[in-house]
Order: sequence, then C-alpha cells, then structure tokens
Amino acid sequence: MTNIKLFQGNKIRSTWNEEEGQWYFSVVDVVEALTNSNDPKQYIKKMRSRDEALNFNWGTICTPVEMIALDGKRRMVQAAHVKGLFRIIQSIPSPKAEPFKQWLAQVGYERVLEIENPELAQERMKELYEKKCYPKDWIDKRLRGIAIRQNLTDEWKRRGITTEQDYAILTAEISKATFGMTPAEYKEFKGLTNKNKNQNLRDHMDDLELIFTMLGERVTTEISQKEDPETFEESKKIAKRGGKVAGVARKETELMY
Repeated sequence: MTNIKLFQGNKIRSTWNEEEGQWYFSVVDVVEALTNSNDPKQYIKKMRSRDEALNFNWGTICTPVEMIALDGKRRMVQAAHVKGLFRIIQSIPSPKAEPFKQWLAQVGYERVLEIENPELAQERMKELYEKKCYPKDWIDKRLRGIAIRQNLTDEWKRRGITTEQDYAILTAEISKATFGMTPAEYKEFKGLTNKNKNQNLRDHMDDLELIFTMLGERVTTEISQKEDPETFEESKKIAKRGGKVAGVARKETELMY
C-alpha cells in the first residue's frame, strides 16, 4: 500500500517491503522535495548525465514499485530504499540534504518501533486525525476499521492472494454488495475525483458508512476462515456474501430514516 510521508510540507510517496523489512520511496518525490524543481523528472535526467557512476548503477539503486500516481491510478514508479536515496542525495546540491537524511532515519526508526508495538502506529494515526479535527468517536471507528481491514488482508494472504490488484477486486465485491458501488464509483459519488482523487474514501465516510464497511469486511473474514477457500474465485464469492450481509443491514437502517 502507498503511504504518504511529509517532509517539510512535501508529500513523499512510500511503501513498506515486508520481505526486505525496509521502506521504498518515490525518487521523483524526493528530488522534487530537495530541489523545488518544476520538472523533477528532467532534473533526474540531467543529474544522471553529469554523474556517470550514479547513472551506471541506476538500475541497482532504483527499482520499479507500484504506487499511486498523480492521476490517482496505481502505476510503476522509480523508487529507492534509504541506502539508495543516500547515494542519490550525494548528487543533489541542496541545503535540505542533511535534514532529509535525518528525516529518513526517523521514519525508519518509527517503523521499527511500530512493528515491535503496533499500538504506536495506531497512536500516531490517532494524532493525525485529531489534528484534522475529526471527532473522537469517528476516530475510534476509523481505527477499528483499519484493524479489521488488516485482519481481512492477512486472511487473504493466507489464501495465497497477495497482489494489490486482487485486493482491489475483492474489495470492490464487498463494496458493491454493501453500498451498490465500487470504491471508485463511491469516490466519484462523493466528489473525491479530479483535484481530490488521491484522498482516502474511508476518511470521508460518516459513522454509519464506516460501520457497514467494517461489518462487510469482518463477515468476509469470518466466512473465509470457516470455509477455507482454495481459489481466488471462491474468495471472490465469499467477499460478495460478506458485503451482502452489510448491504442488508444498510438497507434496513435506511428504512428507519
């Protein structure tokens, strides 16, 4: 999953590689943050042309990683881990270089602490939502929803489902059965397209929407654990059934209003 980190107000896309146990950061985002360039891709080309050693080793320093692009779609972007970024920074004459190195070290350190104690990650996220002025009861539901979602993706991983595309397909099945719309359609319904397309749909849900989302995903997890599906198609049917339970609850609730 794409994570957005902030360095001095600049958004840095990143993703955590579980197998390697380290962060990968978007190189374009890093270069833009350090140089304030209006065309960071062109800056990278010029940087590589003047640093032959960097250019020669570019294929080992950078690797294509799937992240959310500026158009809101998932695309392969050039990314590097901390060691690779340190080498790239050597070719960028920027007064921000040293603060950025310290920022990278802090990001990595916080991630290690969160792995050892997941409650720290929840506390950090809670503080983030509080700063955005979300009400406490909403934040509690949002954090609970994140935990339920994690349990679901862990269950899918146990079934051999590991790609973001497959997760998206299964999530769409739950969403369609729950709300009658895929997540993409729901974002459009809520006006989270165009300039707001990178915003998280669940951050724009009200209490009941969060509850129905949690219900659909939790029921899907329970069914999967009980029935032990062996194929992706079986998991897809289970996702639809889990979402249907939440969809029935949603419709019954709407009749009360």
